[in-house]
Amino acid sequence: MSQSVDRALTLLDALGDAPLSLEQAASSLGVHKSTALRLLRTLEEHGFARRQPDLRYRLGGRVLSLAHRALEDFDVRQVAAPFLAALNARCGYTVRLAVLHDGEVLYLDEVAAPSTAEPSRIGRRAPVVGTAVGRVLLAGLPADDADGTAKDARDTRDTRDTRDAEDAELAAVRRRGWAAESAEHREPVTCVAAPVAGSGGRTVAACALSAPAGEVPPAELARMVPELLCTAEAISLAYGGSPTPRWCENRCGARPAGRASRTAGRASAGRRR
Repeated sequence: MSQSVDRALTLLDALGDAPLSLEQAASSLGVHKSTALRLLRTLEEHGFARRQPDLRYRLGGRVLSLAHRALEDFDVRQVAAPFLAALNARCGYTVRLAVLHDGEVLYLDEVAAPSTAEPSRIGRRAPVVGTAVGRVLLAGLPADDADGTAKDARDTRDTRDTRDAEDAELAAVRRRGWAAESAEHREPVTCVAAPVAGSGGRTVAACALSAPAGEVPPAELARMVPELLCTAEAISLAYGGSPTPRWCENRCGARPAGRASRTAGRASAGRRR
């Protein structure tokens, strides 16, 4: 039974990457096609997979439903939602919220730019090394924890110079309070990110502005950094956190003291329940 569960979960993970034919599913598991077919049919019966007209299988709606319910448990997502929408309306770029989860970046929410053709990243993961969001989340960890997480995430082929450059960038992020990225990861995007602070000033999430690298130069997106930092601080205050109030100049329309007391009270009550 445990082997069947393991195979089913492995198959679900593979379906999350791309639709699979029966032959591809069997190959990904290293089993006969008849075994793969039984697993696929079971997943299909429970809504975790569905067969397309081209006979390939993809994730079913039940997975999306469970993912949505799991994401709702991250109450920072609920607190941040109106601020993300307001920042998107002001800037016109895609706005994202992410957290550090199991040593990777996990995207919790997104408000897409009106003209974007990018697929949604909600529920997707990304490496902490080489991404603006990852750098912000790493920079918010104690030094030893950040070093350990970064070490686990790095490619074993990385050179000493690459590692030193990333360490220097983390130090710079800690000093200035935000991070930047320009087509450094697999996806050609330009991105700036800032931390969302929780109690005690610890980083609980990252807020980011993103745009296609071929359409928006890094300097143009960097001009939006004050707007981003204002929004990140407003989310922090609403979450009941204690950010360093360096940037919030009411660009986001927040009234920090009043909004923080009302929203933080609801969030605390929710956690107590």
